[in-house]
Amino acid sequence: MKIAELRERVRAAREDEANDEALRTWLERKLPGLHRSIRTREDAATTLFNFIQAYVERVPDMLEAAQAVANNAQLRPQLIPVLKVAEEFFLEPMEVISDTHRGLLLLLDEAYLAHRLVEEVNDRYVAHGGESLIPMNNTRANLIVHELLGEDYANRLDSAVFEAVAGLLPETVFESPAFLAYREGVGEQDRLEMWRRWPNMAEELGIGLTWRDNLQ
Repeated sequence: MKIAELRERVRAAREDEANDEALRTWLERKLPGLHRSIRTREDAATTLFNFIQAYVERVPDMLEAAQAVANNAQLRPQLIPVLKVAEEFFLEPMEVISDTHRGLLLLLDEAYLAHRLVEEVNDRYVAHGGESLIPMNNTRANLIVHELLGEDYANRLDSAVFEAVAGLLPETVFESPAFLAYREGVGEQDRLEMWRRWPNMAEELGIGLTWRDNLQ
């Protein structure tokens, strides 16, 4: 996988002189319409600014760690094609919606696609094996970005994810000897050990963000 290229794209976006202004301006437009189920403990604009930066910047680490999981679990043939799709989403620029989208904001769509692909892979492994393949939970972070991107547009991105995963992880994968051996032979502690080097996405990206499940 092209992890070095992923990191270089993030670095270039972060160093774009218009990065901070573009992201802050975009968030200022989004904040008034933000769903009340999302709240911040501190200044909302600053908290979400830091959150978006972390969300985008973690993509290379996330895919590198997922690659390590695939290798250690002996599921490389099943997982690497899916991870390559996430990599391609991130490296191949999508159509620019606005000339005000600069820096990391320009990568937010691609980052969402990559994070959602990993989430969807996890969901499918849970459905067929009872345990997550990758011991991370980025669902909450993805819900927040889904809200920021807007329902219609985020749903279109989700459809691209579903289509990619359905094509690359058909039901036959979960009937294969490799998957059955993995399910029987790899325990939760083994998976956690594979990920010990990497931050917990839900905790790290959720700092200052609270998802209120029970609204009055």
